[in-house]
Amino acid sequence: MTIANTLFRPDLLARYHANGPRYTSYPTALQFRDDFDPADYLRAAADPGAASTDLSLYFHIPFCDTVCFYCGCNRIATKNRSHARPYLDQLKREMALQAAHFDTRRPVSQLHLGGGTPTFLSHDELTELMAAAREHFSLLPDALSEYSIEVDPREASPETVAHLRSLGFNRLSLGVQDFDPVVQRAINRVQPFEMTASVMQAARATGFHSIGVDLIYGLPHQTVESFSRTLDTMIELAPDRLSVFAYAHMPQLFKMQRQMDPAALPTPPMRLAILQRVIERLTGAGYVYIGMDHFALPTDELARAQASRTLHRNFQGYSTRAECDLIGLGVSSIGKVGDVYAQNAKDLPVYSAAMKAGKLAITRGVRLSVDDRLRRDIITQLMCNLEVRFDEFEAAYGIRFADVFEPELERLASFEQDGLISISERQLDVLTAGRMLVRNIAMVFDRYLGQQTLERFSRTV
Repeated sequence: MTIANTLFRPDLLARYHANGPRYTSYPTALQFRDDFDPADYLRAAADPGAASTDLSLYFHIPFCDTVCFYCGCNRIATKNRSHARPYLDQLKREMALQAAHFDTRRPVSQLHLGGGTPTFLSHDELTELMAAAREHFSLLPDALSEYSIEVDPREASPETVAHLRSLGFNRLSLGVQDFDPVVQRAINRVQPFEMTASVMQAARATGFHSIGVDLIYGLPHQTVESFSRTLDTMIELAPDRLSVFAYAHMPQLFKMQRQMDPAALPTPPMRLAILQRVIERLTGAGYVYIGMDHFALPTDELARAQASRTLHRNFQGYSTRAECDLIGLGVSSIGKVGDVYAQNAKDLPVYSAAMKAGKLAITRGVRLSVDDRLRRDIITQLMCNLEVRFDEFEAAYGIRFADVFEPELERLASFEQDGLISISERQLDVLTAGRMLVRNIAMVFDRYLGQQTLERFSRTV
């Protein structure tokens, strides 16, 4: 039996069909409070006990030249590039404000530009942004850092890629979604194959350490045959990492999704058939199934981190830098510092007003309780390393795992009977058949799910 046959069990996927969190944080953003006191964030930032951990910087660039109909990100569609200038000035101001609260001798081992479309900024503006980051924080040399940027191949020339490499970026993330022109027109993202191939070739020529590509299944007009062609083309291009997301159709939350014909969306059985083909093609081509939507070549740092139990998860997804404090910069950005999550204003005018007033733009967040931290660590171990070693949590938290989590272990009995997990006296292991349902397994340890609407989350598969 192949790994694909063991991973993809349609009977179990149907039985455990549910909506649930992606656990880029625990508690999830739905638990962030509007009455959050930013003083909690500043206290965590100043904690001398954190001096031994690295920093991670995330910059949110909200602007896009055009809007993709499927998108649920915080973005502003505009063709007016002059919007970048004032926003860049605000980011520089925020960097100075944030740096004042941290020991900036702490090295920045991870940095990420997301959006929106970060390359909405011009070459000179990107140069200015990275110069400011180096002015306020201690950026590391290339061999010791993971500095990544999301790139839209429709507006990134080989010259752009070379410029990004010269600025210190060594990981590239490309949005593709689907190569089929019918699908591309339906989602308002026309992106010929040559554009994507050109960017990937330039990234390899200029020495990027890793190239990641995003695909989406469940979009209008997709079929098993059409998506198989996309997968075959992508396998030929051989990115180091692939994220194959399930499209979440939530037009009640994301108005632009109403531009797509719901009748053209694949049926639930078709979605499952496409997912099965994804598993077959990618594992057959030698990609390691990391978990959820992610695949990586065995040589990629992501696969190596999982093998060594150092894989982590943050607001950008899977990460190889586990112990960083994350500073979120820009509109809607979320930071994680110590036992605190803090989110900036989601609206650009509110964020801009805070920068003009010379104060942080934090508008909501949460300070974690001891129980939150315990459950966050359990969920992280499940999502990233596919196991929970009870003795590690007993030593760290002074508990007896079986006593504290007796109700959760009882609820997991059905998962074990179905061959998704294995539970011994000392350990919980996610088996191969359970890896695609790891969100469902993690949800058992989430004490907030009964207090919130699951419809706000995407489907677990």
